[in-house]
Amino acid sequence: MTIEEFLGKQVDLIDRAIQKYIPKEFDEEAIVFKLGPPKYRYNTDALNKAIAEPIWEFLERGGKRWRPSLFLLICEALGRNPKEYLEYAIIPEIIHNGTLMIDDIEDQSKHRRGKPCTYKVFGLDIAINAGNAMYYLPLLPLIANRKRIPAATLNMIYEVYVQEMINLSFGQAMDIAWHKNLPTAGRVDEAAYLQMCAYKTGTLARMSAKLAAILCGASDELTHKLGNFAEAIGVAFQIQDDILDLTENQFTEKKGARGMDITEGKRTLIVIHTLAKATPNIRIRLEEILKMHTENQNLRDEAISIMKKCGSIDYAANRAREIVNTSWCEIDLELAESSAKERLRAFAKYLVERKL
Repeated sequence: MTIEEFLGKQVDLIDRAIQKYIPKEFDEEAIVFKLGPPKYRYNTDALNKAIAEPIWEFLERGGKRWRPSLFLLICEALGRNPKEYLEYAIIPEIIHNGTLMIDDIEDQSKHRRGKPCTYKVFGLDIAINAGNAMYYLPLLPLIANRKRIPAATLNMIYEVYVQEMINLSFGQAMDIAWHKNLPTAGRVDEAAYLQMCAYKTGTLARMSAKLAAILCGASDELTHKLGNFAEAIGVAFQIQDDILDLTENQFTEKKGARGMDITEGKRTLIVIHTLAKATPNIRIRLEEILKMHTENQNLRDEAISIMKKCGSIDYAANRAREIVNTSWCEIDLELAESSAKERLRAFAKYLVERKL
């Protein structure tokens, strides 16, 4: 079975688990009401229109569900039955989709996964509220199963959740400050970019791995190493996203156009490398285009051509592979040989080299 086939099989499984806690239509039997029933009356119509509908309209647009798949793979690589932990695998996935809703508002994006952004469809107020709700709704499986999970384990899980949610906001803050060209945002070099990715994209991958390891009873040391490995996957995934935004037609069609990161003025690893390697005149020109936040495709293509000539796209691809390979070496000897371990390694390679 290829990794694409593996991920395809996981989607329905994961979506059914999500639907158990966030139904497509709330009724009085919804788990959220069993855990905390309303004091005065149920108002499912409003909740369906303003929470369930926008959330599921967004979730059903697609997405690889690779974070919960990573969670389940780690459970299996640790010798556990992943089906027993499926309910907890949805935590980082729901949060991830909530961040995308909010991210689109902050970036004033027009399209996400080939359709108008949620705030364009449902309105700014509903999108902000639904996105924020997705930061907390995935905690319902923990609350529902709190009597089955040891208190010490729950404490560790909540600690990971809080720390990683802080990291998410830090990563987004860095990204926003840089593409808005805030004068006091600091120098954007490769190390700064990688830290932003570790915060922003690495965080939910790291959360997936750590939650899986904690629930499976892994040692603190192994939990830490698995978290680092997952973070590396997340960072490399973001770098590959940056590459695909400039190079792959199928990928860019989903975003609305080729080079949308240029329109947003984003300081990607590709841009950072180009600015470091280009001649002064070329560097000035690229910075001009980025500051325009242009939607002119000719200008975006000009910027892409500059990056290609500086070898920056190839550099970023090689750097992504290096980051994942280095992190794999840290866990290779920690995990017993198994088909799950081999799938985990193939999974990491797939995310770095994917074309869509």
